[in-house]
Amino acid sequence: MLETRFTTTFGITHPIVCGGMTAVGTAELIAAVAEAGALGCLTALTQPSPEDLVKEIARVRDLTDKPFGVNLTILPTVEPVPYDEYRDAIIDGGVKIVETAGANPAPHLPAFKAAGVKVIHKAVAVRHALKAQGLGVDAISIDGFECAGHPGEDDVPGLVLIAAAARKLDIPIVASGGFATGSGLAAALALGADAVNMGTRFVATAEAPVHENVKRQIVANDERSTILVFRQFRNTARVARNAISEEIAEISRREGATFADVAHLAAGERGRREVLGDGNMDGGMWWAGQSQGLIDEVLSCREVIDSIMADAEEIIGKRLPAMLNS
Repeated sequence: MLETRFTTTFGITHPIVCGGMTAVGTAELIAAVAEAGALGCLTALTQPSPEDLVKEIARVRDLTDKPFGVNLTILPTVEPVPYDEYRDAIIDGGVKIVETAGANPAPHLPAFKAAGVKVIHKAVAVRHALKAQGLGVDAISIDGFECAGHPGEDDVPGLVLIAAAARKLDIPIVASGGFATGSGLAAALALGADAVNMGTRFVATAEAPVHENVKRQIVANDERSTILVFRQFRNTARVARNAISEEIAEISRREGATFADVAHLAAGERGRREVLGDGNMDGGMWWAGQSQGLIDEVLSCREVIDSIMADAEEIIGKRLPAMLNS
């Protein structure tokens, strides 16, 4: 069994994290990840209100007695979000691990720390990770360019970013972006990380609350089946390549284009309803990373985690040592 600073600090068995995913990080998936010995994070803002988040936390507790976390992503929104109330719901629910992302988590850290909550902050650059470490977070999740979602504007892939972060940070590091296999976990540990975060791999699991067409599409896709959108608006996002995302990219390249020109296509509710809910794979924009090219089948969360751990332990314990010339 692999023991790292991350597993020790957060009280989990395996150095694998299922971070927050909008409309996907719900009780059934997160409990399944926890039961398999990894760390799953409910997505707070998937719940319509702080009161609903309290109920979702209780649902996870009904399904597992293992540690789990909650993701709180803080981003500018058209309609104000009561972030303080979601934070308080996390604390009142007795959750002891939080994954923050987006804006600076500083306003929320005193309350989390006072409640004994450990904080993992997601960053896309070493400079941002260092700032978060200085604020007192307990771990950093560093997102390489391969990741689904928002990789930032620096375009630094994980092979460099993880190692660069490990040279500067003193706290546990979670490597994120492009991970779906045991060899990836072994590589991340070799680069200086203490765990890996996987999103796309967990979408293609039996417990993920998405349409079967989405899971089958991830298996069918390869590492080229994503596209970067919103780059012109300095809000780069990596999403699955489909008719909608290609249309967004084409419109965005036009001279004078603004986000308003693509907002109707990029609406999150459209992707959740048409794609994740109904299985219309060209019905809206949906999130996926380049790790699609490493995913060959839909498995249960336990099967995914067990196979990754077995492969990583084989590589670290047998294959690599056998290469040493004694």
